[in-house]
Amino acid sequence: MTKTYAVIGDPIDHSLSPAIHNAAFAFLGLDCTYIAYRIPKDDLAEGIESLKLINIAGFNVTIPHKVEMMKLLDYADEDCKMIGATNTVDNENGKFKGYNTDMDGFLEPIKKRNLTCKDSDVLLVGAGGAARAIVAAFAKEKVHKITIANRTKERAEELVKFANKLGLESEHTDLTSAGNIAGNYKFIVNATSIGMKNNSSPISTRSINKDCIVYDIVYIPVDTELLEQSKKQGATIIYGWEMLLAQAMRSFEIWTKRKAPYEAMKLTLLGRF
Repeated sequence: MTKTYAVIGDPIDHSLSPAIHNAAFAFLGLDCTYIAYRIPKDDLAEGIESLKLINIAGFNVTIPHKVEMMKLLDYADEDCKMIGATNTVDNENGKFKGYNTDMDGFLEPIKKRNLTCKDSDVLLVGAGGAARAIVAAFAKEKVHKITIANRTKERAEELVKFANKLGLESEHTDLTSAGNIAGNYKFIVNATSIGMKNNSSPISTRSINKDCIVYDIVYIPVDTELLEQSKKQGATIIYGWEMLLAQAMRSFEIWTKRKAPYEAMKLTLLGRF
């Protein structure tokens, strides 16, 4: 019997996860399929009930449900509990177990470039579920300080407290100020959806320079305005598709208990741009 997997979120029409996972299933000859399922922000509980009715084998969680989905899990692994957000859910004998593959998925492209996080200063734009995983990732790598820039002060303050709890020095600022001071940071990370579908950059790039590493987790377009402008300033660039691929491979391995076919997934992903 065919196993069905999904990605849930809103918006969801941009998601490349179905293409990546279906390519991996086909490459390994697995009788599985993966679909995109739009669940509006206020309809999460109903949407999850619908997934239970079709006996969903597992699913990915994206904006805006990563934090809220925690309340609907039967179990959560340690990373997931620590971060307080989930992006991967496995149906284990009718029980939903949550994982977070964003943390390791985020770090993978940094490690592939042999870049050092330890003792670095980080400017993180955004304070949602993905941002929490990124804070946890940087804490794991023992950075010096994280400055959180966000539209709403309350969300930024919450994330500062979370960073402090993980032993990190942290502070918050607004988006305008963040653009002015960005050049003082080794890592500048966009964890918002600003930049998706050719929006403008979330912060000014004027102060970004060749000593900065700019990482945008938005993957459509490949070259967001933030990355495009930062590249012109001589900064090192890390693309959103790299994190997408790394976290997708980890999700695939949780569900199937098999090694993810890296090349097949990468070729499919890059062929979509």
